[in-house]
Amino acid sequence: MLHYKKFIKDNSSDWVVFIHGAGGSSSIWFKQVRAYQEYFNVLLVDLRGHGKSKEMSTMKAYYKEKYTFKTVSRDVLEVLKQNKIESAHFVGVSLGTIIIRSIAEIKPEVVKSAVMCGAITRLDVRSRILVWLGHTFKKIVPFIWLYKLFAWVIMPKRNHQESRSMFISDAKNLAKKEFLKWFRLTYDVNPLLKYFKEKEMKNPTLYVMGSEDHMFLPPVKKMIGNFERSELKVIEGCGHVCNIEEPELFNKISIEYLIKQSSNVHQDTLAN
Repeated sequence: MLHYKKFIKDNSSDWVVFIHGAGGSSSIWFKQVRAYQEYFNVLLVDLRGHGKSKEMSTMKAYYKEKYTFKTVSRDVLEVLKQNKIESAHFVGVSLGTIIIRSIAEIKPEVVKSAVMCGAITRLDVRSRILVWLGHTFKKIVPFIWLYKLFAWVIMPKRNHQESRSMFISDAKNLAKKEFLKWFRLTYDVNPLLKYFKEKEMKNPTLYVMGSEDHMFLPPVKKMIGNFERSELKVIEGCGHVCNIEEPELFNKISIEYLIKQSSNVHQDTLAN
């Protein structure tokens, strides 16, 4: 079972489940928890091998198991089942957005709506070169060097430093074998993203992207032009991880959206 933390507002409020990216942990949402608690019950999850779920990687069954987006997604669904959460809104960042898409494919009725921050919807030439470099040198170069390289390429500007530093700091807590198991997931990314690009989620979805997210914003803009249930908000002067760089604006945009999708929050809640 994954490590998780709950913040309960009341029994009638909707749940919001936060999904971090590869190499990170639920600590990346520390600027969101207090704001979200005012309107929702909150569930923070550490994915397998990450954060306080590191102990899972020492269990024989998990050590031998090949990681796929389905297995990682089912981990999250098991946490919801244990806590008797039948449906929830999901907020994800970076690779966490792919996991939300996967959850919606496995069990669409669980996802009331989704907020995708720094969404990964396609790997362009630069992304594929990074992945190739990673696979080529992953066994001979310390994985943290690779992770630092990825972080600098994805978040290169000075104002991205906090996000970059946080990603690298969390990644240092990963064991090498865990990094390699997660890195193998990149083999599944392109075919999965191609499928997702051609098929819109049945669930209302808000993409929140930074104007400086040079690798991932262009394909999101192109993709949602053909979608009916998806919206895009671009935060100016922001990079890949908007929830860290512009937390107040991210919180306002995302909470307003989720309130509109919520069955248990009055539409005038924010105004009050």
